[in-house]
Amino acid sequence: MAALVKRWRWALLVALLLAAGLLFAFWPENLPVDTGEVTRGPMAVGITDDGVTRAEEYYVVSAPVTGYLARIELEAGDAVARGDLITRMTGVPATPLDPRSERELRAALAAARASESGARASVEQAERDLARAEELAGRGFLARAQLEAARTRVANGRAQLDQARAEGRRIEALLGQPAGAGAGTPVAVRAPTSGSVMSVITESEGVIAQGTQLMTIGDPRRIEAVVDLISREAARVSVGDRVLITQWGGDATITGHVTQVEPFGRLKVSALGIEEQRVNVIVGFDPEQAAELARLGHGYQVDATFVLWNSDDALRVPIGALFRSAGGDWRVFVIEAGRAVEREVTLGHLNDEHAEVLAGLEEGDTVILNPGGALADGTRVEARD
Repeated sequence: MAALVKRWRWALLVALLLAAGLLFAFWPENLPVDTGEVTRGPMAVGITDDGVTRAEEYYVVSAPVTGYLARIELEAGDAVARGDLITRMTGVPATPLDPRSERELRAALAAARASESGARASVEQAERDLARAEELAGRGFLARAQLEAARTRVANGRAQLDQARAEGRRIEALLGQPAGAGAGTPVAVRAPTSGSVMSVITESEGVIAQGTQLMTIGDPRRIEAVVDLISREAARVSVGDRVLITQWGGDATITGHVTQVEPFGRLKVSALGIEEQRVNVIVGFDPEQAAELARLGHGYQVDATFVLWNSDDALRVPIGALFRSAGGDWRVFVIEAGRAVEREVTLGHLNDEHAEVLAGLEEGDTVILNPGGALADGTRVEARD
């Protein structure tokens, strides 16, 4: 036997080396994977959408009369007190009538007087008919319906007479207005409240119509946010719910609460052309956020998250570790002794980062993130650096 081994020792050595090489070549490699950990910590579930800030008290100052506006010297950001003078206006003189307009008005006046004369004659006749009808009805020779019809004719005739008289007076007033009428004493335009000038809409002097917007006034230190949610999301929000304001330009998160959910929705077309019913939700800010709120103003864009559920000590797993089995239940791959072990889990609340674990995992378990199709139960894995 020893002689046989000695004789074939080089052949056996070569065979062993070949077998070792084949074994090394075909030995399965560990699959590199991304990993996460099951932890305990704060977790919240909510609805996030963008909104804009606005002053709680927001006033639009409009022109009280039609006339000549003096230039407004105030600028955005200037402080004003209730009753401060903003500008002055002067009534515009009436434009004199041209010959054609005067002829048209005089013809209309003649028609109105003719209509008044005809209406007066109709009323007089209707009153005589009513007197005869009342006499016959008193004797029992006239039906009550005919008496009521006579009274109605009298009432209608008097209404037409009053209308004709009013039209005649209106045209007479237009014809009798002298050129230059309407110019009077200046009218002062004053601030309706104390605050700051938010914007100046009409600054330059000139002739403007009554009701033209001149400026807006508000208090930039007292602001709120308006978030238009899809109606089915707004139905999940209640007054008093906590709101987290982010993406407003600062690093800190501003907290607030829902003060009102408006009771009506409106149609809004999204950027993708989808029709949506939107509802305005009003968010008030907590007083302790004064330092952050001082950096915001009217019309600033923010992101608002309405907190519907939260826990300070939730058992949570990264959302990227979850996948559905063929039966539809939630599964994860847990790393045990260097191998991937598929495990069924029971979940509670989910948000964009974590899922609440109710059963199937323990704190400290290492799970595989974003498991691919090559991963199966029992696969040897190693964490990717």
